[in-house]
Amino acid sequence: MDRKEKILSYMCSKEYIPLKFAELMIVLDVPAEDEEELRDILTELCIEGKIYMTKKGRYMSVEGENSTVVGKLVCNAKGFFGFVICDNENESDIFISGDDMGDAINGDRVIVHIDDNDNAKGHRQGHITKVLERGNKVIVGVIYKEKDRYFYVRPDNRKIYSKIIIAQSDAMTAQMGDRVAVQITRYSDKKKIFGEVISVLGQQDSLKSCIEGIILGNDIKQEFDKETLNEADKIPQTVTESQFAGREDLRDMIIFTIDGDDARDFDDAVSLTLKDNGNYYLGVHIADVSEYVKEGTALENEAYKRGTSVYLADRVIPMLPTSLSNGICSLNPQVDRLTLSVFMEITGDGNVVSHKLCKSVICSKERMTYNNVNKMLEDGDEELCERYKHILPTLKLMEDLAQILKNKRTLRGAIQFDFPESHIVVNENGEPIEIEKEVRGTSNKMIEEFMLSANETIAEYAFWSEIPFVYRNHEAPTLEKIMTFNEFILHFGLSFKGKIDRDTPIHPKALQQILDTVKDTPQERIVASTMLHSLMKAKYSEENLGHFGLAAKYYCHFTSPIRRYPDLAIHRILKDFLDGKVTGNRISYLAGYVSAASKHSSDCEVNAETAERDVDDLMKTAYMSSFIGQTFEGVVANVTNFGMFVELENSVEGLIRVENMTDDYYEYDEKVNTLTGRRKQKSYTTGDVVNIVVARTDILSRQIDFVLAKDADRKLLKKFAKPIEIPKSEKHGKKSKRKKSFKKYNKKKK
Repeated sequence: MDRKEKILSYMCSKEYIPLKFAELMIVLDVPAEDEEELRDILTELCIEGKIYMTKKGRYMSVEGENSTVVGKLVCNAKGFFGFVICDNENESDIFISGDDMGDAINGDRVIVHIDDNDNAKGHRQGHITKVLERGNKVIVGVIYKEKDRYFYVRPDNRKIYSKIIIAQSDAMTAQMGDRVAVQITRYSDKKKIFGEVISVLGQQDSLKSCIEGIILGNDIKQEFDKETLNEADKIPQTVTESQFAGREDLRDMIIFTIDGDDARDFDDAVSLTLKDNGNYYLGVHIADVSEYVKEGTALENEAYKRGTSVYLADRVIPMLPTSLSNGICSLNPQVDRLTLSVFMEITGDGNVVSHKLCKSVICSKERMTYNNVNKMLEDGDEELCERYKHILPTLKLMEDLAQILKNKRTLRGAIQFDFPESHIVVNENGEPIEIEKEVRGTSNKMIEEFMLSANETIAEYAFWSEIPFVYRNHEAPTLEKIMTFNEFILHFGLSFKGKIDRDTPIHPKALQQILDTVKDTPQERIVASTMLHSLMKAKYSEENLGHFGLAAKYYCHFTSPIRRYPDLAIHRILKDFLDGKVTGNRISYLAGYVSAASKHSSDCEVNAETAERDVDDLMKTAYMSSFIGQTFEGVVANVTNFGMFVELENSVEGLIRVENMTDDYYEYDEKVNTLTGRRKQKSYTTGDVVNIVVARTDILSRQIDFVLAKDADRKLLKKFAKPIEIPKSEKHGKKSKRKKSFKKYNKKKK
């Protein structure tokens, strides 16, 4: 037992009484020269949530206190309360009222004392006793002035309830109404937060400042530091013969990439042949990024910190410098590239009967695009078929295999979300000019099937090889989530067949049957997106728990090491394993590494997804500002006591407030999730098709207001023309430029 374990064991014992640091030095008989080591050990134990320091400076153990747990505080954006998500995944969430948060804010890691194991809403309820770790390095918001005394910032993130007080000397050049990035300098006992402005992003209603704020607010780093860029610049942009040692030379094979028209980084290539026994021999060849991003380097540390590339409507924030992602690591055509290849022998019914993993070198024969391949396979485009006649037979063979693999997944019950995604098109100024549906043709689905097969094959290989690994898990949804979704689909006359309870869990095939029923209907997108939100969030883990949505026993992310850190991590592990290096101490090290990398990568993924979603909402709001007063058809996506959300065909969602439904007095029935007029008995519920008029857009809140077309008289629309109210203490003292800027934008559009 090492010192850390001994100290923790002592503090968890019945004999221990809360002691201050100096008292612990005496009781533990720690010599003066080891004082710093003890202090470090206590700090580590505090960060890990195993002990905490009281306000009087005494150390106490969390273990043994049945009423105390550690977790992350997640606040609600529309109410003064939150939940603590426990570190122990077997523990249920704990409800925290706003008054019981102490000085904790959204994102903080905290210690909670449980007051009630089953409150009126069926939750455990508690109060926060200690903040272990602050979750917000930088907070973004709009700066205002409190008379002539000081500035304060109201956070963009509505989950952070407190204003941040800024001394005039710490406001940089910020003016009232500017969006700024603030670094927290102090938390006071009186629940006040103090900070200093570290960056002025621009006026609050400019798209640029809003996007920069979203990026900073989600802890996403845009620029690479000099050390990382210097390392990247020193890497040669060509592969040499000396790097071929220990690799299979596949340069003579027909191998090519298929990606989007605007793709710049190609991390996967494919090949396919038929074996003498009639089986398919599929090759998936992935860029060997780990050959260039070595352990212990600045490049590795930067990739780990970022965790993933972030794809926003107006830009891509890459995980790796472009000299790697678009250069030496990208499988560009007609140049040699280092890869990790997996070959799978697949039968006519889609079973992978054997596989081979190897380090390799390839030379991609073509850089194909989804559009061109779709034109060849779906339309028989003569010009393209002639141009690419050397790979056309392989493409047709791939089309056949992809259908076989899809049928296999369908039979085992995998959920297939085929509803069209939206894509926001921006101009050279980063302004949204179009929202279009993304077409997923034959080639898109073909590559998806091949990558899924590779990911499953590699995950099963790692599992049975018993090596430390990063798996991609998707657990089955909870009974509560499924029952809530079942209530939702009842509005469409749908329900699950058979019994569903804790002893009879849902099978993914039952969910796919619902999707099949609503396919090609106006309600398809709403049902599919609601189902998606009813499922658990997929996560990375060192344990293999399977993938519910894919109905797969083993799954990982192997195919995108240029843009995802977990893929890069498992490439490194697989190469070590192939070289016989995963033994002894290396196994112990990798066990800790994959655990940390899994958790960190999952956190980075959440930040990236949040940023991507928020930027999309922002862009949609800005885009719809040029359609104010115009009529559209939409589908009711959700009904609440304050109104109903309506989704348009282009995926834009807006709110019709109940007070603006002027033809009657509408009452909300929670049991059937319906708004019904008291006089005329006209009802609105989820799935109804309605005509709406765009009444107002607010870029600050990323909110769009609709009104029903039949209610859109002059008087009602005039109400929306009024500026949104700002609290008296927050008024600028000058006219908002929001209206002017949108007017300018509309002029450009015309």
